[in-house]
Amino acid sequence: MSLTGGNRNDVTQLLPLLDKVPAVAGVVGRPRHRPDALLADRGYDHDKYRRLLRQRGIRPVIAERGVEHGSGLGVFRYVVERTIAWLHGFRRLRIRWERRDDIHEAFLGIATCLITHRHVQRLC
Repeated sequence: MSLTGGNRNDVTQLLPLLDKVPAVAGVVGRPRHRPDALLADRGYDHDKYRRLLRQRGIRPVIAERGVEHGSGLGVFRYVVERTIAWLHGFRRLRIRWERRDDIHEAFLGIATCLITHRHVQRLC
């Protein structure tokens, strides 16, 4: 994971994020290191990033600027926005006060464990 300042544009971290995707175990054979497709909102709509994704063998599914809503990406985006809202339920993560990245990442890990625990309790 790479932490950046809040004033950085998200699209600048797209390729470093893809480079850090770990191997995914699954079917017998060589493990996968990249997704089949990347779903993104209009902020990532640029020919440069579409081209770079295709070069890596990743199909870009990016909403286009100037086109009406209704692409269907909102269904997937809701999951991400909801998860971020859950993480913001922890005051310590809402505004980053820690100067050290490792401490912030530790709190992020604790928060994800607590969120997962709460959901598992609902299932039982």
